Formats: sequence, structure tokens, C-alpha cells
Amino acid sequence: MNEIKLHWLFLGSLINNIAVSTVWPLTTVYMHDALGKSLTEVGIILFLYSSSNVLGNYISGKLFDRHNRYFLTILGIIGSILISLGLIFFNGWPFYPIGLVLFGFTTGWNLTMINSLGTTVHLKSGRFIFNMLYLAQNVGVVFGTIAVGFIYPIGIGYVFMLSTVILIIYGISAVLTYHKPGSIYPAKRDKEKTVKVKLPKPNLTIIATFFFTLSIIWIVYEQWVSNMSVYITGSGIPLSMYSLLWTLNAFLLVIFQLVINWIAQKHDSLYFQIYLGILFIGLSFFTLIFTKTYPGFVLSMVVLTIGEASVIPSIPALVNELTPVAVKGKYQGLTNAFSSIGRAIGPLVGGVIIDFTSYGMLFILCTIACVAIIIGSEIVSRYARNKVTKYSE
Repeated sequence: MNEIKLHWLFLGSLINNIAVSTVWPLTTVYMHDALGKSLTEVGIILFLYSSSNVLGNYISGKLFDRHNRYFLTILGIIGSILISLGLIFFNGWPFYPIGLVLFGFTTGWNLTMINSLGTTVHLKSGRFIFNMLYLAQNVGVVFGTIAVGFIYPIGIGYVFMLSTVILIIYGISAVLTYHKPGSIYPAKRDKEKTVKVKLPKPNLTIIATFFFTLSIIWIVYEQWVSNMSVYITGSGIPLSMYSLLWTLNAFLLVIFQLVINWIAQKHDSLYFQIYLGILFIGLSFFTLIFTKTYPGFVLSMVVLTIGEASVIPSIPALVNELTPVAVKGKYQGLTNAFSSIGRAIGPLVGGVIIDFTSYGMLFILCTIACVAIIIGSEIVSRYARNKVTKYSE
């Protein structure tokens, strides 16, 4: 077998996301409470973290198409290990934000490498591969968020110790299982041809449309990650109960992904899956207009999770289907980059809306945004869909 086996990629996605999810849930709390920084300063650091994530996504995707993928993957893992190791001992100001931004670059790099390596596997459909990779990511989030809840009270150094150990395990796994010629070497082609690789216009139209859609989805979704914590605690609910919603989210994602994989076998339409997911994310915010109770927040989170499970893995699967081998890494990198752009500006956009209007208006605008991008994406992509060139199922 000349290509990487799927279960090793799934394991890599799982381990990488356990490490990442031991770090991101505590960032705001740690910087605000332990380092004494304002929420504005925290927001700037989170913006820089997401921006470095975009950069890691893009650079690794470009390099993936031209160089030895095995070397690039191991390089990203080693970088993550070294940064996590350093944060065990240097986690004060300004070392923590510097390390966090660098960690964002390497984790963006690693995520793109895993997704791009998924495009080299041909034993299963692209939809199945990306659904399962996303499933593995969220199983990692389940374990990571649970672990950080127990370890952070002992000391942040122990959190990074756990992250370092997990990344070392990932590195050993990758060294032993990723060295497969069919997956790690780019397709042979001349330099001149490499430069001239262009997507058919219908393919490019659809990909660009859904890149924009993906950014809007993440701007909306990030309201749950950032501003909702203030809203929920302001409703008299403890922060621990807000954190529990994310454990519920990660657990339900695993279940919903399995259900969606089963449904996908009977209803083979990525566009339908994307639109259905966006609709559910919009419904999640629509329900928030009418509730301030914890059961209501649980319901909204369940609806949000159905939408997330449906749409988030479908867009990279669609991009894989519409891109030739020569540029798959580049476009998978761009997929992650547009996601990171949405994550970077989402908290800021939500904060401005809340400051000038109210949370109720934020929820209304998020609902309208989801409906608008469904309609807009369908209008723009419908004509192009009949003329696309498919490269990989």
C-alpha cells in the first residue's frame, strides 16, 4: 500500500486536536484572571493567534503541492512540540501571548497537512474522509476540554506538559506511519505546468463562493465561543455551566457525524448538506432571541451542533472534489485560512454589534446572515454547478 492508511490520519487528527483543545479553552480566562489583561488586550492576542493560524494554513498548503509532505508534516509537529515545551516554563507576560501566536501558526500548519494528506487517499470518497477527519477532531475536543478542566486548577504549566506529551505521541505516530510514497510525494510535473495550473471558471466560482460562505459561518459561530460566555453568565448561570455546553457540543458532534455519514450514503449532495447545516446554525441563534434559561441554551447548542456537524466538513470535501491533484494542498490551506479569518474577526464584529445595539440584535443579525448566505450561495453557484469539472469523489 503506497498511500497513508485512513486510520493513521484519523489518529493524527484526534491527537493533534486533543493538544490544541487543552490550550484554547483557557486562553481568555488565563490572560484576564491570571495575567491581569483587559478583554480588549485578550481580543487583540486572539486576533493575532487566528491570523497566525491563517498564515500557517496558507503557507503549508502551498508547500504541500511542491515538496515532500512527510518532511513538512514532521516539521510542523516538531515546531508545535518545541513551542508547547517552552510554555511549560515560560507562561507569563509577554512569553505566553508570543508562544500562543507561534502555536497558532504550527497548529494551522498541522491541520492543513492532515486535511491535505486526506486528499491523497483514494480508497474512500472525499466526503467520507473529511467527515471522519472532522469526527476525529471533535473526539479530540471532547478529551481535551475535559482534561483541561481538571488540570488547569493545578497549574497552567501542567496543561502545556500534557499538550507536549500528546504532541510527542503524534510525532512518533507520524514518523512511523506517514512515510508512504503515494501520499508524500507531489505528482511529477514540469515547473512550467505547475505555474499554469488553473481551475476551470465554474469550479473557481463555486470554491470562491463557499470560501466567503465559510468565513461568514465562522463569524456567526464565534459568537458562541466568545460573546455568549458573557451573555450566559450575565443571565445568572455559572461559567462552569457554560463550559459544560462545549463538552456537550463535542460529545454530540461525534454522534451527529456518524448519523450524517449514514444519511450521506442515501442523499448524495454536498450542497444540500452545506445548506442544511447553515440553516441549523441560523436556527440556533433564532432560538436565542426567546430564551434566557439554561435549558434554552442547551437546546440552542444542540441545534448549533447539528448545523456544525453538517456544514463544516462538507466544504473541504467539496473543495477536494473541485480541485486537481496539483493544487489540492493550496486550496485545502485556503479553506482553513478562510475559516481562521472568520474566527479572527468574529468576536470583534459581535462585540461592536453588542456595544452599539444589544445581544438581541446580534442574534437577529446572525439569523439573517445565515439565511442570506444560503440564498446568495445558491444564486451564485447554481449556474456554475452544471458546468463544473469534478476531479475527485
